[in-house]
Amino acid sequence: MPGSGKMRKPDIKIVILGDMNVGKTSLLHRYTERSFKDTLSTIGGAFFLKQWGPYNISIWDTAGREQFHGLGSMYCRGAAAIILTYDVTNWQSFVELEDRFLSLSDSANSDSIFAIVGNKADLTDPKAHVMTLEEVRAEEGSVLPLPSFPTTPDFPLHKQVSQDDATALYNRIIRYKALEGTSPPAEKMCFETSAKTGFNVDVMFETLFDMVLPSIIQKHSQSDSPILYLEDYNEEGMKSKGDCCT
Repeated sequence: MPGSGKMRKPDIKIVILGDMNVGKTSLLHRYTERSFKDTLSTIGGAFFLKQWGPYNISIWDTAGREQFHGLGSMYCRGAAAIILTYDVTNWQSFVELEDRFLSLSDSANSDSIFAIVGNKADLTDPKAHVMTLEEVRAEEGSVLPLPSFPTTPDFPLHKQVSQDDATALYNRIIRYKALEGTSPPAEKMCFETSAKTGFNVDVMFETLFDMVLPSIIQKHSQSDSPILYLEDYNEEGMKSKGDCCT
């Protein structure tokens, strides 16, 4: 994360989990830097700080490599939301979410919000291969008018994970976490995105930010409340005097 003077304290934490090469880091770059970059695999973890209104949200990018798997639980500790990410063209990356990554979220808050995100949708869906003029200009660093539709790949490429698969996984997670009745419905929390074109990336992150706002507000109200220390009061309920005031 680029330095900006004194480090701001995050109000809440969001963590991205998923196998290597599903595009977790690329999703963060697309959202925070408005561009697509071919990135190397994350080692350990890294975080970005995003200002959302008056609040600061830290978004943690975790390593998908198996040798760093044990660190995921540490990064999830105290998280208000978990983004489980897979590659829509890779069924195994989807299976790994339940088999290998879901248990890491046990250290997150008991009322955490979950999102299921299928990245690389531009490889299977022509609609996901549309970039806005603003996004194209930002990525190319150009001020000239550029076409809104980049060259499309040969469609259809094989899509291995459907939205129905993602919805079923989300519902299993909610049951596993005993969050029935308190979590948003699956249709609001299952996304297909493209870090390459920006398709649905803003929608996904900002939907999640809106979802965690109540947790931030509650956290602030609790920290602003006066704390009563019982040991400072005697049996009659009168505030005890210090030794210096006898």
